[in-house]
Amino acid sequence: MRILVVAATRFEIAPLLTECDARPDITGRVSEYTFASHHLDVLQAGVGMVSTAVWCARQLALARYDLSLNLGVCGSFDPALPLASTVHVVSEAMPELGAEDGEAFISMQQLQLIREDEAPFSDGRLVNAHPPRSAVLASLPQVHGITVNTVHGNERTIAAVVERCRPQVESMEGAAFMHACLTADVPFAEVRAISNFVERRNRNAWKMNDAVASLNETARRLLESL
Repeated sequence: MRILVVAATRFEIAPLLTECDARPDITGRVSEYTFASHHLDVLQAGVGMVSTAVWCARQLALARYDLSLNLGVCGSFDPALPLASTVHVVSEAMPELGAEDGEAFISMQQLQLIREDEAPFSDGRLVNAHPPRSAVLASLPQVHGITVNTVHGNERTIAAVVERCRPQVESMEGAAFMHACLTADVPFAEVRAISNFVERRNRNAWKMNDAVASLNETARRLLESL
């Protein structure tokens, strides 16, 4: 199986790569590996929606893949999701995409610039309706995410986005990855590990190293199950 693995940074997937057999680089951002009989093209797409969208779209146009995986860490709004646990993000929204009207927010759909079900959107969200079949993936909690340019760290804005979008997790790349895969018609899955709760910035409470370890263990088992 030929698989595109997308990560914002190499740090997030470094443990997995140590278990892979490296092959010659394709470009500065894409490296080739083999793992569990799979051919992996590993794309370090960079942090944020713009970089992720550009590099994912470019790579999906250059090659055809059986599957694409987005591996990374995220913040959690849901106290039922423990730190360092791994989740399967099955839908994404972009809560900053719209317009302000005083204290009110108007989405692109409400502005009638995008229809609620205009491809690749479904009821205003990007949805992975057909994830790959895998017992490992099926065992993960399915969560709904938001993708942001500025991670939340203010009680007022956290409360506002929770009320409006009901997210469980947030990242800076997920929606861009999903949009690229849905547009290219490539099967995909977004798998993330929770490094922190979404609150006022408190790095002392983060479990980044534990989250990365959990993410990579899940990724290894996922690849072996495919």
